[in-house]
Formats: sequence, structure tokens, C-alpha cells
Amino acid sequence: MVDVCYENWETIIGLEIHVQLSTKTKMFGSEPYHFGSEPNTDIGVVCTGQPGTLPVINKEAVHKAVQFGCAVHAKINLVSRFDRKSYFYPDNPKNYQITQFDYPIVVGGSIAAEVSGETKHFQINRAHLEEDAGMLKHFTNFSGVDYNRAGVPLLEIVSEPCMHSPKDAVSYAMAIKAIMEYLDASDCNMEEGSLRIDANISVRLKGEQKFRNKIEIKNMNSFSHMETALESEIRRQIQFYSQHPHEEIERGTYRFDTETGELVLMRLKEQAEDYRYFPEPDLPPMVLTEAYVEEIRQKLPELPRERYRRYLSELQLPEQPATLLINDKKLSDYFEEGLKKCSNGKSLAVWLTVEFPGRLKELGKTLWDLGIPADHIAELVTLIDKGTITGKIAKSVADDMVAKPGTSPSAIVKANPDYQPMSDTGEIEALVDKVLAENPSVIADYNAGKKQAFAFLVGQIMKASRGKASPTIVNELLLKKL
Repeated sequence: MVDVCYENWETIIGLEIHVQLSTKTKMFGSEPYHFGSEPNTDIGVVCTGQPGTLPVINKEAVHKAVQFGCAVHAKINLVSRFDRKSYFYPDNPKNYQITQFDYPIVVGGSIAAEVSGETKHFQINRAHLEEDAGMLKHFTNFSGVDYNRAGVPLLEIVSEPCMHSPKDAVSYAMAIKAIMEYLDASDCNMEEGSLRIDANISVRLKGEQKFRNKIEIKNMNSFSHMETALESEIRRQIQFYSQHPHEEIERGTYRFDTETGELVLMRLKEQAEDYRYFPEPDLPPMVLTEAYVEEIRQKLPELPRERYRRYLSELQLPEQPATLLINDKKLSDYFEEGLKKCSNGKSLAVWLTVEFPGRLKELGKTLWDLGIPADHIAELVTLIDKGTITGKIAKSVADDMVAKPGTSPSAIVKANPDYQPMSDTGEIEALVDKVLAENPSVIADYNAGKKQAFAFLVGQIMKASRGKASPTIVNELLLKKL
């Protein structure tokens, strides 16, 4: 058995991200598409390749592609072209796909993403418009084809081979997803196939300049699965080359089996010439104007990186909650709604990214799914900041908010005597005296300069009050008596 030293190897990863654009109709036909429709009901004569039909370009899809190009500071080709890509497979009724090969609509661009606390920049090669294929559905004794998805507009975003770890790839893909959501160009629902990722992976010895053969992993629909699949394939390739130093791994296309956690070979990898690309004869070149592109550029909404910088500079949020917020547009918008009623952005962010997710995990729901308004979370934070309730009581109130969605924190506090804070100074002073009398050795430690002794005494007083004593009053009385 050959010893494998992974540190001697460099990983090279490139991603092809297929984003389903949320348009009213398909890429080249007038039929609509709704996920979950009965099989073969969202179909028409163009997407099923009926004889004599002609494609017509979806203007809304073009608009969304240009939006993306502007968002990532790419070059927008004012003249682009559609091509035919030939492939014969049951889910492709025309036996060819209309895509863009030689002259894509978007060229270049870059993505900034946070990877383990470090900002990295990843280069985009191109983004092009194309139509989706249908879906094969496999049953016990037969397979069926659902053409509902055939012809749905896709933007395929192709990176440069610039990522060097699975974490790089996941961070880049999450940043792409966030941009598309902020542009309202796609719902990016990975479970429904609105965003699918193909990865190309190869490895080489550090210092080596040429690329070795790459392996493609198709249609990964979750970031965790993608990270696992990439890690598995990287290990496999390094082990292969360690055992066969004079051989090249065979190019191939694999799928990730989520049940076994293993890669399964689908087919040996095709070359571009196998697809026999040629200009789409039924569509003229697509011509845009500078004015059209500039108008779209000027109307771009606030994008994830801009919002991230605002969270750090204006709200002084720590990097982790800021990253969690911007990578989930719905959560970030919910946070923005809460900010209208709450001035403590830091605390609000913690409740939204730590406290409530922990409570909702078992339910498998979000705050908005549950029906908890953003201003109720803001109200909870304000109650703590005003000293109306303590942090410990707030945790119990949050439990009740999840159990009774729609009930405001103030109403929950008012209805429960146990949530009424202890504000009587005399009552709190009696608890302070009792704790001090029981802990003479801790007082001696405090007088000897041990700061943790003070925290211990505060904790004992709060415990004695069942978390109801005002921390401010406790601290004042304790300092005075010590």
C-alpha cells in the first residue's frame, strides 16, 4: 500500500452553476412553467420540438442575464448568438439544446466570498443563456419522461478553475445564489432544482503547471452534498496518482449518490466536438444597446456584498452573523424589517441567527413560516434593552413566541407572573446580603483581585432570583457592598 501525503497536492475546482430564471414563460416558447404541476401539462409546441415551430427569445430572461453580468462587473456582449448543442437523450425532445457557445451574453466578472473568515475573489469565465431539459422519472418497473421543465430558461454561470478546496467552492456557490436572489432573478430553490451545480475537479502536485484530466460531478443540489462529494473525489484522485504515478485518471462524468455518499460513474466525458455545436439557424444574433445595459446597471438593487459592508460598518455586526444574514436573503430582509422597530442591530442579529434557529430546527420551519412578525423579535430585544425583562426571562419568552406564533412578547410577559422582573431594590438587596453571607471565601478572592469572583457572586444572585432580578441593580448593590 502506498503512503499518501495529501499536503503535496493542489486541488483545482471549477463550477458550472445552472440557475433557473424566474420568468413567466419558457426560454423560447409562450408556455408557462410551475414546479409541481402534473407531468407533461406545462408544455407547448416549441419546447417539445414539434415540426415547423420556431423559437422566440424571452426578453425577461435576457434582462435577468444582463442584471447578473452587471452585478459581477462582467463584460456584457452587445452582440451574442445562440447555438445548437446536439445530444440524444430521452429528456431532450428535440435531440438538441439551444444554448450559447462561441458568443455568450456575459463574459468575465468576479465574485467575492467569505471563506473561513477570509475574503477571497473568484473569477467567472462566462455566463450564457440556454434552455433546460425535461426530467426522467424512474419507477419500479419502468421510467417516464416529464417535459414540463423542458425549455425553461437557464443562466449557466461558468467559473474559471480558480478554487482550491471544497470550502472555496461552497462559498463561491453560496455567493452566486445570494446575488441571484437579491436580483430577484431566481428563487434558487435547490430542492426543486432551480439551482444545480456541476463541478470539475482535478489534482496536481504542488509546483506543477499543467492541468491533469478532470472529473465532472453532475447536478449537485445541496451545498453539504457538494462539499462531501468534492472531498471524496479529491481523496480518490490523490490516492490514484500516488499508486499510479505514470498514469492519467480517465475523464468521466459522475453523480453523487446521497444515500451511499459515493460517486457513481454515469458516462465517459464527452469533448466539445461530440456535441457538434453550430449556430442556431432559427434565431438571428441577439443585439443589445449600451443604453439598455446602462439602464439595468443603474437600477441594480443593494447586493449581498454591499449589504455585508453596511452591516459591518454601520451596524457594527460581527462577521459571522453578518455572513449568515446576507447569504439568506429572506432572513436578511426579515432582519431589515426588524431594524425599523429596533435600534440594537447586534442583539437583533444574534436572536435571528442563533437563538431562534436553535428553537426552530426541530420544527423545520422559519420565523416567517411560523407567522412570527419581525417587529415581535425587535420588541423582544427592546424589552431586554429597557430592562423590562432579563436575558434569561427573554429566552423563556422566545420559547412561548414559538409555541404561540403571533402573540407579542409584551403580551406574553404581561400574562405570566413568572416573567415579571424583580425591580424592588429592597427585595434584591436581601438576596445580595444572603449570597454574600454564604460565600465569605469568594469575597476574600475578590478582595485579593480575582475578577471572576465578582461574576460568580452575580451568577449566584441571579440564580436565587430565578433570573428575574435586574442585572443593573444587582451589579450596583454588589459593588457597593463589596
